[in-house]
Amino acid sequence: MSNLDEFLAGERLDDVVFYVSDAYLDDDSRLRNVGTETDAGVRLILDGETGRSAFQAGTGMGAMEFAKTAMGAEGEIARSLDGGACPFAEETSDEEHEVQFVFAFAEAKNEEVGGIYADGDVVHAYAHCTCGESYSHKWVVGDRDD
Repeated sequence: MSNLDEFLAGERLDDVVFYVSDAYLDDDSRLRNVGTETDAGVRLILDGETGRSAFQAGTGMGAMEFAKTAMGAEGEIARSLDGGACPFAEETSDEEHEVQFVFAFAEAKNEEVGGIYADGDVVHAYAHCTCGESYSHKWVVGDRDD
């Protein structure tokens, strides 16, 4: 089982995922040396503190501040955490809408909180689009098969 599969199965609750597109990432970036190359970028799965530091180094913004900004709009982020569908694409059809970067973490099941948190571990994913907007997507581990 890959690190990503373990993360998506809720087995790496202390880790975060950070994906950066090739278009956003410099060719000589140090992130390329520690991440896994995908079709269009680099995905890193790191312990929480290291991942948040890598996110800040790679994007220039704090991970949790970014997440708070992205929570304002719900979109769809690929289960592979390296793509998505920008919810602003219909409003700004004259612009490109490609994911520049994604930050994700998983939260353990919490029946006291209720809602989807009572159903199981929850993956929280946040994406930033080339149009300049950010959006979020969350799901219960095991509820997606795409």
